[in-house]
Amino acid sequence: MREEFINFVRQLAAESAEVIKPYFAAFNLEVELKEDETPVTAADRGAEEVMRHLIRKEFPNHGIIGEEFGDENANAEFVWVLDPIDGTKSFTSGCPLFGTLICLLHEGQPVLGAINQPILERLCIGDNEQTTINGHPVHVPETDTLSEAILLTTDILSIGKYQNRTGFDNLLHSAKMFRTWGDCYGYLLLASGGADIMLDPIVNPWDVLPVIPVVRGAGGVVTAWDGSDVVQGDSCVAATPNLHPHVLEILNAN
Repeated sequence: MREEFINFVRQLAAESAEVIKPYFAAFNLEVELKEDETPVTAADRGAEEVMRHLIRKEFPNHGIIGEEFGDENANAEFVWVLDPIDGTKSFTSGCPLFGTLICLLHEGQPVLGAINQPILERLCIGDNEQTTINGHPVHVPETDTLSEAILLTTDILSIGKYQNRTGFDNLLHSAKMFRTWGDCYGYLLLASGGADIMLDPIVNPWDVLPVIPVVRGAGGVVTAWDGSDVVQGDSCVAATPNLHPHVLEILNAN
């Protein structure tokens, strides 16, 4: 991956963090509901505006897909995908399990992804071949048995709404431990060795595209829930390479 893109991701993360941090755990934070009933704040909008401005200035021919302000030139060769605050519900509750997601697509494929946690100051960058946190290489765990696995998901109540809840329950009972350390931070934990499986039964492009190069660069495997191409999917199953096929088998068993 070209070093100029990696350095630019660091700039996007740093400048969006400066917008977000003053709002975190603020007693006067105003929260609005969008049409889809999901929350949004001035931090979400301000962070995305800053990143869009930087992209337009540095790479005027590149496209942008963002959660808060939609698409610009989305058919360009290079397209940036932005989620200024993934985990807004955690953010508005003063819980640091959220992050800024940044992805660079080349001809529709994610070639660079980042998860930035501005409060804990952890910047995770992956390019499908290597993943680092604050510049230090990280790797998924070497766990190869489900009985030793730490399983994460964001919202257990949404699983039955979008996927096979029985399959998930069977997986949950097979794992060593289950926690809802979710949203993008769950993928950061997987990539850095702190968890073995991270699931999302439903995702938007800006939720999932940035985490793909991160998981793959750390040696993990990431697909849609049914095992199909996650880039084109609307769900996500990420795990260590030894566990991933067993996870899919259990999740999709009749």
